[in-house]
Amino acid sequence: MIAGYAIGLAKLRRTMARLSARDATSRAGERRPPSDPPSWPAVAERELQDSVERREGQATPLAARRSRPLEGGPSFSFGNRAYRALWAVAWLALASWTPPFLHGWRRLVLRLFGARVAPGARVYSSVRIWDPRHLALDAYACLGPRVDCYAMASISLGRYAVVSQDAVLCAGTHDIDDPDFQLTTKPVVIGERAWIAAGAFVGPGVSIGEGAVLGARAVAFSNLAPWTVYAGNPARRLKERVRLTGYARADLDRGD
Repeated sequence: MIAGYAIGLAKLRRTMARLSARDATSRAGERRPPSDPPSWPAVAERELQDSVERREGQATPLAARRSRPLEGGPSFSFGNRAYRALWAVAWLALASWTPPFLHGWRRLVLRLFGARVAPGARVYSSVRIWDPRHLALDAYACLGPRVDCYAMASISLGRYAVVSQDAVLCAGTHDIDDPDFQLTTKPVVIGERAWIAAGAFVGPGVSIGEGAVLGARAVAFSNLAPWTVYAGNPARRLKERVRLTGYARADLDRGD
């Protein structure tokens, strides 16, 4: 019965994606908000961003001067909002109640809704994901309990990257100098072997370098250098981390 429900939701997902694509086409002439490319890993992020842009229903904020969000207007198209409503219902019904060890089932649900999830990646049932189409998890990456993945733009985790409980990955913000408070989106990149500790916050456009550590409750609004430990608000460099060499690599040929 669950499998039939999942197939039905997949069909609805495709319908919502077509609606989002039609909305995106109608707004093709509108100005896109500027985005700052992260420093590392530049090649991987460009590849991810190109992939996301090719997908149907890429979340592009509406022009605030027209939609008037400060007066109750929407920030995203109807198709995008309908898709996210469907996703919220699907995650609630199919995944939010599942026990911790059912990572394979949750990977399947995420893939049905457009996420790129590699074998071995772990996403806990209490994770909140704004739009799974913008999420990319490499092999054995982990989103821990109650992580808030505010994926208004692409959010990617490299192999063995860990985001611990109650952390926030935020890919959206507002232009505070705009009288209409325009919403803008920027990608977030978490490098291979990086660790975002409990309750930490990673802001829009931030790239966390390979092996970097952001301490508990720390706040990062700028890029973190590879193999370096940061803590505080705003995050400040504490020391270099020992580079891990020779650790087991993910077998990307394994089925899932």
